[in-house]
Amino acid sequence: MSATVALTAGDPSGVGPELLARLLHEIRDEHAEPVVVISSHAEIAQGLSHAGLEIDAEQLLSAPQFRLIEIDAERPESVGEVDAASGRWALAGLERALGLHAAGQASGLLFGPLNKTSLHRGGMTEPDEMRWFESRLGSGLSVSEVNVSTTFWTSRVTSHVALREVPDLITPDAVRDAVRLLHELLVSTGLSRPRLAVCALNPHAGENGLFGDEEIIAIAPGIELARGEGIDVTGPFPCDTLFRHGFDGTYDGIVTMYHDQGQIALKTRAFDGGVTLEAGLGIPICTPAHGTAFDIAGQGRASLDSTRNAYRLLRRLVASGA
Repeated sequence: MSATVALTAGDPSGVGPELLARLLHEIRDEHAEPVVVISSHAEIAQGLSHAGLEIDAEQLLSAPQFRLIEIDAERPESVGEVDAASGRWALAGLERALGLHAAGQASGLLFGPLNKTSLHRGGMTEPDEMRWFESRLGSGLSVSEVNVSTTFWTSRVTSHVALREVPDLITPDAVRDAVRLLHELLVSTGLSRPRLAVCALNPHAGENGLFGDEEIIAIAPGIELARGEGIDVTGPFPCDTLFRHGFDGTYDGIVTMYHDQGQIALKTRAFDGGVTLEAGLGIPICTPAHGTAFDIAGQGRASLDSTRNAYRLLRRLVASGA
């Protein structure tokens, strides 16, 4: 029997309920892989209504592979806005999913898009969900948000931090760890020797120290550490030219130095369909790479592509034991 995965809609004020309802409707007749839905009948009904699907929540959830676990929190009524209650609801769903994992009842998690302001108003003290997961799971391992498109993957040395903090956080060990994590993930998906490249931080890769020395003192030494572990990795390369070699298949993965360095490229080329993987936590955790889309919440206009791809990637990772 296939492993059970947990699904939750994320922020209930955004497009998450609609996306969860659409995904469940799509997979209910495709196969019998077991799913734990961490939500509520009311949230699923709202999602079905927003999606314009002519099926009620009871009928949808009656599929034998689905099991609903109700979130133990007050469900907010707001749509398309920041709301502390939405943050509390989303966090309660994630807490329940991690509890199922700890009990051996869920091998992976897919969560819908989150709003960080709502999460913080709802009680989250960590900078973002990545660090929230890390604090709960205590993996002690190198963790990173990894972004996946149809052609290549990216990992980050730093993520949700102010740009002024980035140079101080780039060290040879941090670069090596981000390279190693991306390499191991790609190997787990079936690539025996992934081809990786690393972005520079500064314009023109620093021009031999003219525009900054991070490439010399941190990035290049980190690449050498990774090569010493047998990883096929090159760089650092100027960011403004590197990504075309990811899109044309020259590289299977690119390691970036900060959040927008990779996200701008991916979201410009492949906004619909992108997936974020919370990697290094000891459990596969995937989410669509887009946000809560408050501007179209409740209008039935949200694309399912990223959520569908996140579910498929989660299934692959769970099956591989990643």
